[in-house]
Amino acid sequence: MTGGNAARAAFSTPFATFRAMRVSQSLLTPSPFWPNFCAGIGDGFDMAEEALIVIDVQNDFCPGGSLAVTEGDKIVPLINEMIAGFEHVVLTQDWHPANHSSFASQHPGKEPFGTIEMPYGPQTLWPDHCVQGSGGAAFHPALKWAKAELVIRKGFRRGIDSYSAFHENDRKTPTGLAGYLRERGIGKITLAGLATDFCVAYSALDAVSLGFDVTVRLDACRAIDLGGSLETMLGRMRDAGVTLA
Repeated sequence: MTGGNAARAAFSTPFATFRAMRVSQSLLTPSPFWPNFCAGIGDGFDMAEEALIVIDVQNDFCPGGSLAVTEGDKIVPLINEMIAGFEHVVLTQDWHPANHSSFASQHPGKEPFGTIEMPYGPQTLWPDHCVQGSGGAAFHPALKWAKAELVIRKGFRRGIDSYSAFHENDRKTPTGLAGYLRERGIGKITLAGLATDFCVAYSALDAVSLGFDVTVRLDACRAIDLGGSLETMLGRMRDAGVTLA
């Protein structure tokens, strides 16, 4: 190519292409801030590795509620202290439709605390409780829960109950909590709330099976103890590797 032709070829390069070449070159030039940015990603920024999960501290599970746990309100001051001491806090909230299948009122001739068979297995029947939008479903008024980063509502599907913070009672349907914790870099959890032998215990067992390091603060829980359920579930948690503190 002659000198004249080369010059014409050079000046015929579209301006947009020329600009793109310059932008590409600038992107390949390391920024002095780049190492610090990459280090921040690798370190997870300021994410802690531990979270407190407060289970179902709601009016219907406290004295005066429709499914009151004995002394359920007594744990609130201690849980408030724990909330203040944790960087990451998650709450769960029972959130049932008014015609939920776990309510004895939906099964003519059945009484609360009896058992029926559901497609996913045995289901304890309960008094109507924690109905969506009701005062009974609200958190206990003394619970200082504004710090919570996430509230997991469970039991909102009419045809299936949900004790665990991680799975519905069919053991297949996830709540999404496990994925949330993993994305936040949290591998260790502490559980407190109501009730020890149902929602707390099932949450602990699921969490261990999902690979989390789990502690249950028994002093910050209270139990229903239905037909010896407390001792049964304490034994299951110990056997599964849950730390009972």
